[in-house]
Amino acid sequence: MKEIRRLVQIKNQTERRIALVREPKLMLINGFNSIYDLAVSALEQGLKLVGLIAENLSSEELDYEAIYRGESEWKLLPSFDNPHAPMSCLVAGTGLTHKNSALNRQMMHQAADDKPTDSMQMYQWGVEGGTPAPGKIGVQPEWFYKGNGAVLKAHGEYLEVPCYGNDGGEEPEVAGVYLVDKSGTPYRIGFTTGNEFSDHVMEKKNYLYLAPSKLRQCAIGPELAIDADFSSLSGKVSVSRRGEKLWSADIQTGEENMAHNLSNLEYHHFKYDNHRIPYQSHVHFFGADAFSFGNKIRLQDEDEMKVEWNGLGRPLCNKIKIRNEKEKLVEIKKI
Repeated sequence: MKEIRRLVQIKNQTERRIALVREPKLMLINGFNSIYDLAVSALEQGLKLVGLIAENLSSEELDYEAIYRGESEWKLLPSFDNPHAPMSCLVAGTGLTHKNSALNRQMMHQAADDKPTDSMQMYQWGVEGGTPAPGKIGVQPEWFYKGNGAVLKAHGEYLEVPCYGNDGGEEPEVAGVYLVDKSGTPYRIGFTTGNEFSDHVMEKKNYLYLAPSKLRQCAIGPELAIDADFSSLSGKVSVSRRGEKLWSADIQTGEENMAHNLSNLEYHHFKYDNHRIPYQSHVHFFGADAFSFGNKIRLQDEDEMKVEWNGLGRPLCNKIKIRNEKEKLVEIKKI
């Protein structure tokens, strides 16, 4: 079986580092304190990422288990970020790529006449035209914006439902991580486990509320797989309450389980000139095929969400924090 090389980002009170996962240890990489910087250096030197990692791999080891469990001075960071300019990291995603996602949307917005919703029609367009022949352009998918790099959270961190939110729920996904070089060409760095975390109650009110329902925090990590295969991935998602499992489901993603192939999804994201700005980075979610809201489960404060994809490293776990303070107007001042 092909080895899948996986990286983590960590920090303590004085520094941040990156490391190669070699279970049960983390092997520190010298010379770089972020995967972003590692990728920039590889592009500027015309090197492969794996080669640059090998050149700078140290013999210094850390206990991964202690870090993963939050029992070390080292803490996990999101599996990717731009520490120099979070605003230049675009976090977005592609929806209606999986049949179950489309069916859940259909149930949310089904009209009395039982006709297919716009969401189901868009999914069907993907089935019919989302896997074009090499060199051809397929039908465009649904696209949504989540925010800049400030919305990214790490394994073990809380995902918050803001005071203006109606709900918060897990969406177990795989995210692609990208960097644009100085000439404007996008490069894929790898794939990472993600919890896209959305407000499904707000979305259910009216599908036109999809855009604001996505403007929430999300989590990626703990590991970034730099040479994983996206043809087919399987995994598990679960929700626990007070230490007891409340709900779980098997999950599938990857090209064999989606209405679009990867190249079509990537093209329709990077076709926009403003998505190919030199040194811009991207975290792009590729959709989910199961989430607890579809089974009429409403998450509560302190519930824990767990997402695991086989081959992408350790599970991503985050608890939910519901902000119950009263919503306040933001004062807008005139210059």
